[in-house]
Amino acid sequence: MSAHDSHGPGHDHDHEHDHGHDHDHGAGGGGHPPGHRHPHQPDIEDRPPTHYMLMTQAVGDLLIAKGIVTADELRRTLESIDATSPAAGARLVARAWLDPAFKGRMLADVNAAAAELGIDAGGIPIRAVENTPALHNLIVCTLCSCYPRLLIGLPPDWYKARAYRSRAIREPRAVLREFGTSIPDAVELRVHDSTADLRYMVLPMRPAGSESMGEGELASLVTRDSMIGVSVPRVA
Repeated sequence: MSAHDSHGPGHDHDHEHDHGHDHDHGAGGGGHPPGHRHPHQPDIEDRPPTHYMLMTQAVGDLLIAKGIVTADELRRTLESIDATSPAAGARLVARAWLDPAFKGRMLADVNAAAAELGIDAGGIPIRAVENTPALHNLIVCTLCSCYPRLLIGLPPDWYKARAYRSRAIREPRAVLREFGTSIPDAVELRVHDSTADLRYMVLPMRPAGSESMGEGELASLVTRDSMIGVSVPRVA
């Protein structure tokens, strides 16, 4: 890792992704003047199905036709994925803030730490990267949207947008400022590129003013965006 705006480990562009979606989302301003485009406000519009969407549909149809799964089983699986939220990841973060031993286990193996709390993080390895006063971490998938969905819910549209996927690598501090997060120059910024074989989540710093809070209250401070690294938890 270099001290400024570098890729994290696991940067491999020769992987296959386990989801089908439009790889060509642009980043539009949504009412902003030309040249004032925000990665978190992509230009989402109705478009013809992409190659990846069609391939995903074909694989699903084939699984049903071969009797490997039923249409209802596939529907229920997709429904379960769509219903996930950041709550599971927030529980992990809150427990790590309160229990240093658990934090150590989480940093060593997120999936195993999640299992301790009865949370199924899936079979793909997830690595937690810890924010400190000297280091801030940011997560991206430069090819599409590899992301720990079972822990922090579905990826937001801006995470899949081309502007975020490219600019998070080229100019991460500028991207963070557009999210309202200013990282001082003295703080190292690391960008981690998720792949189909390794996902990342940020373990954010516990915010000042939360010293008297219990685990449930702490979990309520942890957001999806703070576990991606575009924001930081705050006490209201």
